[in-house]
Amino acid sequence: MKKLLAFAGVLALSVGLASVAPAQQIGVVVKIGGIPWFNAMEDGIKRQADALGVSAEMIGPTSADPSLQVQAIEDLIAKGVDVIGVVPNDENAIEPVLKKAMDAGILVIAHEGPGIKNKDWDFELASAKGFGEAHAKLLSSLIDGAGKYAVYVGSLTVPLHNAWADAAIAWLKVNRPDLEMVGDRYGVAENVDESRKTALDLMAANPDLKGFLAFGSQGPIGAGRAIAERHMGGKVFVVGPFSPGQGASLVHEGVLAGGYMWNPAQAGEVFVTIGKMLVDGQEITDGMDIPGLGVVHPDTATKNIITDNLLELNAETVDGLAAMGL
Repeated sequence: MKKLLAFAGVLALSVGLASVAPAQQIGVVVKIGGIPWFNAMEDGIKRQADALGVSAEMIGPTSADPSLQVQAIEDLIAKGVDVIGVVPNDENAIEPVLKKAMDAGILVIAHEGPGIKNKDWDFELASAKGFGEAHAKLLSSLIDGAGKYAVYVGSLTVPLHNAWADAAIAWLKVNRPDLEMVGDRYGVAENVDESRKTALDLMAANPDLKGFLAFGSQGPIGAGRAIAERHMGGKVFVVGPFSPGQGASLVHEGVLAGGYMWNPAQAGEVFVTIGKMLVDGQEITDGMDIPGLGVVHPDTATKNIITDNLLELNAETVDGLAAMGL
């Protein structure tokens, strides 16, 4: 009888220990912390982590500096997380530390980093060509006659921003040869103040400047503020992705024409969803329906999952999207 009770006690202890086993740990390193786009992504990460019963956190560096992302990933490796997610500022700069993570048995998921080699999967809510061309077409529809336009990206080392810019510029060259690009692209679109100052300088130096293609969530906001200061609404047009809550007033003032985006909160949820799937040993296969992405057709050679989940930003949609917390 004593042996039976002792066995029962051991069994109860083992069940108790199993019930408090640590949850799967997911760490997501984004480009920069404290801006609306990534605040929304963090909400999505936390919400989905709670729903799936995993532990997840987002790390947002204080500036869009690739070395800060490297350090954040190093910290997650030392912590021994199960999954590292990353939204890269510079794909090449983080390849070595991502390899280190994978060598340590950590799963790696990227977003806005389709060119990364050291990853298990990258997911995108928009194709680079489609996203860039959609903005080029919108800008073209707003500008009558010849003139100039400027192009913003988050930085010259953000591959996806530059891929969007490549697609937009290529479309405009073919379809709007009367529009001339001012200089080269400007890597200011993750900073409102730099975007504003650059826009003011460009408008002062180019009286025939008629538009901005701003790829990077702070670029349209900064350029829009500059246009408002110069009372150039309806004469100079800004298009690009931005957080609706941050840009709604500028849209209604007529100084931010609109653009396209995907839901960053949705992207945050997908980080957690795919992370848990991979930790649980589930394979990503053609035709499967992944929450947040829909039916996917993954490229097993590049390890990229490209979907089209675009949301239109304009005066009719921006308030509703802002009310969703975006």
